[in-house]
Amino acid sequence: MSFIENAVARWAELQRLQASPGWKLTNANAWVPALFREAFTRTRPRVPLDDFHAMTDSFLNRLRMDGVSLREDWTGRNYADDWVARRFLARPRADGKFVYELTESSARFLSYLDGYTSDKTSLNSSRLATLLDRVENLAQESNPDPAARIAVLKEEVARREEMIRALETGEAPPPLPEDTAVEAARDILDLAAALPADFKRMRDGLEKMLHNLRQEMVESNAAKGLTMGEILEADKKLRSTAEGRTYEGFTAFLNDADQQARFRAAIAEVLERDFADNLSSEDRQSLYRLISDMRDQATEIHRIYGRLSESMHTYVQSDEYRESVQLRQLIRAAEAAIHKAPRGRRRAAVVPAPQLYGSGFESLSMVRVYNPEDHAAPRTLPEPPQFTEADIHRSVRTPRADRRVLADAVSRATAKRPGATVAQVFEQLPPEHRHLNSIRALLAGGSAAGDTLESVTFTQIDGSERTALLPAVAVAKAPEK
Repeated sequence: MSFIENAVARWAELQRLQASPGWKLTNANAWVPALFREAFTRTRPRVPLDDFHAMTDSFLNRLRMDGVSLREDWTGRNYADDWVARRFLARPRADGKFVYELTESSARFLSYLDGYTSDKTSLNSSRLATLLDRVENLAQESNPDPAARIAVLKEEVARREEMIRALETGEAPPPLPEDTAVEAARDILDLAAALPADFKRMRDGLEKMLHNLRQEMVESNAAKGLTMGEILEADKKLRSTAEGRTYEGFTAFLNDADQQARFRAAIAEVLERDFADNLSSEDRQSLYRLISDMRDQATEIHRIYGRLSESMHTYVQSDEYRESVQLRQLIRAAEAAIHKAPRGRRRAAVVPAPQLYGSGFESLSMVRVYNPEDHAAPRTLPEPPQFTEADIHRSVRTPRADRRVLADAVSRATAKRPGATVAQVFEQLPPEHRHLNSIRALLAGGSAAGDTLESVTFTQIDGSERTALLPAVAVAKAPEK
């Protein structure tokens, strides 16, 4: 391509970039990215809805005190809704609650902003060593000559053996200085900081595919095979992107238990070194949660793939979709036949006549003349119950056992028959005291008298009677008054 063609292509690319939320965020007030940078950190990529509203309200109050021009009637909730509408923020559901998070374009812009405003240099010994190792590995792994690759591996083995000999004899160089080790740890975090944006772009692409599939299920007139082919082709293109390769590589890493164990052990050793004290608490937490954070982001993509698979299965197995396609085809065929009729008058639409009456009989023998004598009047409803003033104020609950009344009943029962049982004592009670609590009080003062059972009929709170089977218990003493 010529210089002009390359410039035009770059211009078209930048025009598309200008329409993205990340570019629009550059034109926002400076306090907006400042708030985003402090609210969404490496250790806190998501903020609960209410917490973010409270943080924004407190920040807005400080801005108003400093004289910053803001909308007087807008609160943190209003600004958050506006940022979601402008796609600066996303508001997904996590664990059944709404949370805020940066969109992919906002995360990339803030990452660029950190590198532009930070006083850290991008040229240090750690990055130079990483650059050298990456170039050597690329040259080695891309070499098609097996003999040359074997020679390089033998040289690497010789260097490793020399390092082992130096360590055994005490001639090895000292460990990395603390400043160099801190730079290397921060370089690792800088590399990991680009992964969330890749995962978000992968997730957004899958969400778009899922939305397109559901829209095709409702509106498309094409064959299912064509629609399925488009979805699978879109998935293939998505996996071939840089973000898709990142996701595929991390999925392979998650499936390799040996690599995970080595990675976790290396992270634990790094955090135990003395230079780790020079890292900020956020950097140490980011290193500690590096795998778990990436695993959570990969889990979201797995969940979307599951929903996409379910939608595709529903799409293939849907009888309603097949019937709707056939119905649309028949309607269009009928409309085409009407328009092509030589003697028929062309009409834009056919309005059916209203159906005044739709009977459910199939023959005249099913029709019967109404006879008023066959009409059976409904039963008369019973009279509503009459309540007195005492019933209205009556407490609907079982009364407590009256110890004095129970003692008199025990005395009368034992006078007639020593060792009277609960049922015999219960018969001596007045009707208003024959309830469940009286039985409980008598059982509390009784003693077992064999395995025989006896029945006791008591009154419930609604006035009905109920019979209970109790073990034959002799009342040893009267309940205490």
